Amino acid sequence: MSDIIILSHGDGGILTHSLVKDIFLKYFNSDYLNKLTDSVHLNFFNEGDRIVVSTDSFVVSPIFFPGGDIGKLAVCGTVNDLAVSGALPRFLTVGFILEEGLLLSELEEVVISMARTAQEAGVAIVAGDTKVVEKGHGDKIFINTTGIGTLLEGAALGYEAVKPGDKIVINGTLGDHGLTVLTQRQELGLGEGLRSDCAPLNGIIQKALKEISGIKIMRDPTRGGLATTLKEIADFSGLDFTIFEDQVPIKEEVRSTAEMLGLDPLYLANEGKFISIVESGQADDLVRLFREDPLGRESQIIGEVEEGSGKVYLKTFFGGTKYLHYLSGTPLPRIC
Repeated sequence: MSDIIILSHGDGGILTHSLVKDIFLKYFNSDYLNKLTDSVHLNFFNEGDRIVVSTDSFVVSPIFFPGGDIGKLAVCGTVNDLAVSGALPRFLTVGFILEEGLLLSELEEVVISMARTAQEAGVAIVAGDTKVVEKGHGDKIFINTTGIGTLLEGAALGYEAVKPGDKIVINGTLGDHGLTVLTQRQELGLGEGLRSDCAPLNGIIQKALKEISGIKIMRDPTRGGLATTLKEIADFSGLDFTIFEDQVPIKEEVRSTAEMLGLDPLYLANEGKFISIVESGQADDLVRLFREDPLGRESQIIGEVEEGSGKVYLKTFFGGTKYLHYLSGTPLPRIC
């Protein structure tokens, strides 16, 4: 691991995992943290009462982009982490770090967006904090959110539930958010129709968990994209995953713009997508259910689980096979 913090430590890839394991887990070691899930289940209340908690910080640049802004992103990111953990999101706390010189009109626009998105997701913002730093010691606005929810009845998602033969499903196209933020930040004049997929997913996820009993695990492929998230699940489950390139939904504009920039859409961040690993016999039913929802119109079975040792394979358009690893390097820092 590098002797200093570099941008790659925040991209969700191999250096992020090294930082978590070599520094944070080394000293914050606990049974709760060691699972490295998006949210943690706490059961210190009544036996039937399971509290789920998740926290996240948002430093996206620019703070406004097609399809969203840092406020909408902060609410969606934490709501979605709770939802893919099998929880019903209920409450959020919000912490703001504001840079001297930020326009009050920009702050108000962000706050209005957060309030609107929280209402859409059905969560209440119940506590908050504000700090201001000198000009040059921040970048307009950073936001931290902590989400609290309750575990849905019957939701028993986990790495240990994944079995050979299970199918891998995605609820829509990949790479929209990461590429949108990049092209806006760099003012590249490319992909003029690109929009972030930022959206609260708790509604579609709760419906799926209620109606499809064979869902084994869900994850949202944010930093590091689909490839890194699948590699994490494969490592923890000790099984191999095979993904079929011709079945992975990617908008043509995303594919062509990413190709021009030398980026792989499988490693681009998403903020309105989630992976479901489901029992084979229920995969088609799950896709049909997703496609009834605007957030799942382009849902697709993209792969399957096999016996193995934690590898992720991509069957390419041309019939070849290649390994998918953790994201390495920093193609897109500060995308969330």
